[in-house]
Amino acid sequence: VWDLAGRLGGQIRALPGVVLGWDMSAALAMAEALGVDRRAAAEFLPVIEAVMARHLNEQMDGSKEPDR
Repeated sequence: VWDLAGRLGGQIRALPGVVLGWDMSAALAMAEALGVDRRAAAEFLPVIEAVMARHLNEQMDGSKEPDR
């Protein structure tokens, strides 16, 4: 699932100035295509998505230094 999360950069849902998250339909389709257990993906991706969206939004706001 972690490898799948790293491949979802092109599946980001966003509005100007804010990242909302991933397109979960596309994420689950990608999980199936890659042979990732859909149940595991459905369980773990939303948790990873929340951290990803928060981190990217903080970076865009300038309220947090980017990780080095």
